[in-house]
Amino acid sequence: MFLSSACPHCAGVLAGLADLLKRGVIGRLEAVNLDHHADAAADQGVRSVPWVRLGPFVLTGARGSGELEIWARRARGNEGMADALHDLLKTGDLAQVQALLVEDPARLCALLPIVANAKARINVRLGAGVAFEEHAGSAALRALVPALGELARHADARVRADACHYLGLSRDPSARAWLNAALEDDDASVREIAADSLAVLGEAE
Repeated sequence: MFLSSACPHCAGVLAGLADLLKRGVIGRLEAVNLDHHADAAADQGVRSVPWVRLGPFVLTGARGSGELEIWARRARGNEGMADALHDLLKTGDLAQVQALLVEDPARLCALLPIVANAKARINVRLGAGVAFEEHAGSAALRALVPALGELARHADARVRADACHYLGLSRDPSARAWLNAALEDDDASVREIAADSLAVLGEAE
């Protein structure tokens, strides 16, 4: 954690982290006061305090103890990554989502619950789309072709349309089977996106 003596929120965040340390939710706590070590912030790209890193996640601003615990538990394993990416996109932190995926492209699979959720907020769905587009043709996206193929049969047309788009982005010839089936979809937008994705696959070949 990076903090400053003049920061009105730092003491509360520090107390919350100390409580997590006492209860064993986190195993180590390092706090740096920038009043005495201002140069330390540059290495981490810190621009404001309080600034906290819990595992792969960076949190800024005032955070309650309950929220800190949620993020700390997410940081302890891969199970919480889907919820973490959803919340980051929900709050507009696309940059951190992109950084997490660059750090470990296999985390791309944690976006699948967003694709499958037709009721997800539009900014969350759009953010997931940007992330998939940045990994077009990657091994991580190709590995998701079977799962995306199943989503191309989803009951909701919005989910099917997005899945067809991402199947095209995969640049994987194995996606053709699902896209060919989607050409017979009841929804015109799904049929159109499936045709566009097949054309993309043809160009990739």
